[in-house]
Amino acid sequence: MRFRSVFRASLANIKTSRSRCFRRSFSRLQPQSDRPSFGIAFDIDGVILRGRTPVGGSPQALRRLYRDDGTLKIPFLFLTNGGGVPESKRASELSQLLGIEISPQQVVQGHSPFKEVVNRYENELIVAVGKGEPAAVMSEYGFKKVLSIDEYASYFKDIDPLSQYKTWRIKQTYDENSSMELHPRYDVYSDRVKAAFVVSDPVDWGRDIQVLCDILRYGGLPGRDKGHQPPIYFASDDLEYQAVFPAERLGMGAFRIALEGIFNSVSSSPLEYTSFGKPNPFVFKNAEVILTQLVSDIYHIQDNMDGGTGHEFSTLYMIGDNPKVDTNGAMKAGHPWFSMLTRTGVFRGKDNDSQFPADLARLLLSKDALAENLAPIRRVVVRLRTGHETISTL
Repeated sequence: MRFRSVFRASLANIKTSRSRCFRRSFSRLQPQSDRPSFGIAFDIDGVILRGRTPVGGSPQALRRLYRDDGTLKIPFLFLTNGGGVPESKRASELSQLLGIEISPQQVVQGHSPFKEVVNRYENELIVAVGKGEPAAVMSEYGFKKVLSIDEYASYFKDIDPLSQYKTWRIKQTYDENSSMELHPRYDVYSDRVKAAFVVSDPVDWGRDIQVLCDILRYGGLPGRDKGHQPPIYFASDDLEYQAVFPAERLGMGAFRIALEGIFNSVSSSPLEYTSFGKPNPFVFKNAEVILTQLVSDIYHIQDNMDGGTGHEFSTLYMIGDNPKVDTNGAMKAGHPWFSMLTRTGVFRGKDNDSQFPADLARLLLSKDALAENLAPIRRVVVRLRTGHETISTL
């Protein structure tokens, strides 16, 4: 296996672009003397939500991070390996489910780093894979020629030999004046796919593995002469995640393992891929940039020449439920990250995780839990209820 986790985006450019967005998102500025020395990153699935249902008192806990007038008091964001919809849509959904105002800039999904490679593939044909709206996500990032794998596969007759046995139907684009023949928006029969992006968890694993193997083995043009493998990018590499069902569900990492095993069996060269998402430390460094920009916007701190705000956090809390990605990622990122592990998702142990121990484990967010006495500089008291016991730390 060749595993490449390559992030070449310029953090300086990210700082500059996000700074403009934050200033538009938060208009009521606060005095610099009140600014906190810490920020918070929450995982979503298994920490804040189970499906579309809030976990415990998470909405009430999050409201503690806002002032009485609804303005943000403590910089926080959602750092998730999930996705499938644009950040703007996800922010709107979270706002409705949690009863608080969430900005799109506070939502960092597994596929968010894909926007940093737009310049490389902006005008090239790419295929987007996964549930939800993968093509819409990529289009919003600035990719000009993107097709979902549903649409792409529909243009190649018999590429999925099992399609006749499937009871579901995929919406297709037909030309009414051509005897119902499909008319591709791009010349998919001669234009090679330059890259594939697994945006979210695939729905039809069998078809998607087959079509991706065709694209990757034949140089971006299924059924033609074999060619150099186009790049493939995964939004995350989670083996499992916590959904509504009591036991963990297989995630994108499981799909990647399945694709890789099959591709390596039918190809003379091993699969080469790039995986984003937690626990890659770049994701945490990028989150730190966003949280810094939040502080800049809330407290009206002037940018430095390098695009930064000059604000430094003494502590950044990663609150997650999956030791392999949340705790492991915070450990890899190092200072100022401090990992906190809940018992409401993947992790169910009585004590800490043995392989990736969190700085603080066995937590359950509740309405009385998060952030009482949050303001003091260089000191934060986080109260999280564990049964009848209340833990105060730091």
